[in-house]
Amino acid sequence: MKTVRVVSFAMLVLFLAGILASCAPATPAPTQAPAAAAKIKVFGAFATPIEEPWDGVIHASLNKLKEAGTIDYTYTENIGTASDMERVLTQVADQQKPDIIFGDAFGSEEAVRRVAAKYPKIAFVFGSGGGPADPNLSVFDNWIHEPAYLCGMIAGGMTKSNKIGVVAAMPIPEVDRLINAFIEGAKSTNPNAKVMVSFINSFFDPAAAKEAALAQIDQGVDILYAERDGVIEAAKEKGLYAFGNMSDQSAEAPAYVLTGPVWNMDPTVNYVISQVKAGTYTAQDLKDFSMMAKGGASLAPFHGLDSKIPADLLKKVQDAEAQIKSGNLRVDINEGQPQAVN
Repeated sequence: MKTVRVVSFAMLVLFLAGILASCAPATPAPTQAPAAAAKIKVFGAFATPIEEPWDGVIHASLNKLKEAGTIDYTYTENIGTASDMERVLTQVADQQKPDIIFGDAFGSEEAVRRVAAKYPKIAFVFGSGGGPADPNLSVFDNWIHEPAYLCGMIAGGMTKSNKIGVVAAMPIPEVDRLINAFIEGAKSTNPNAKVMVSFINSFFDPAAAKEAALAQIDQGVDILYAERDGVIEAAKEKGLYAFGNMSDQSAEAPAYVLTGPVWNMDPTVNYVISQVKAGTYTAQDLKDFSMMAKGGASLAPFHGLDSKIPADLLKKVQDAEAQIKSGNLRVDINEGQPQAVN
């Protein structure tokens, strides 16, 4: 009887030990290092060829990050019509599933907005004349009216005929504000200057732009603002100084391109990518990132041609540039259509 009690007691101890062991927390297995974060996938959707400076600036910033190994970047250019833009965006969103789509809306506003609404998990970041749309459509534009004003100052101070030419795309707000700022700058250094404005009614038609520039030169213009491609070629042929637009275009005519308003998309692109990586992206108006104060706009390098600008005039321009960056000089945003002669 005593033996039975001992065995029973031993079995009870083992039983209770088993229960306690099953209730004890398991020893965690060693954790593995997290896999390297996947690169952000970015797609560029461009209505015009990337040779056209506006889209070219966006492409350049994205391609720079691709070459640095920061993002995976692919693009389609010269998409054209709004219906084609809608088709391309839908296919890309369905098949490639990028994290971000950058592009230019403008002529395809409604198409872009429709597609963005269907894919709320993709960040759509588009050049646009409209506002952002929750939850995922952010907008930006080339707010380079400030350096355009500085170029106007140079033009006003350097013209000998008091006739300055501007050849631009078409009378839309984002173009008009550049021309008006340029005119304002010219008048600030030369109230007697006349600024002639021609529109070619196209975003990319170098032949038409060159023809318009030559027509202005025939009327006495002796310095030109090339808001569109083709004008610099005319200036080079006639031996006149010109201002580029959007990017540093000195290479097109090194002896004649003084400088020009430059748009830098790096601040905008870097901000959006950081937001997407952090999971904090929201629809925003990204305007401020294209202003001089944040490095989104500047004057192109002079490449030695600053020696051709009178010293007192160059000093005025440099002082105005510093005041703009510090917020002490505000260049008016005037999006009204300029006259043919101003």
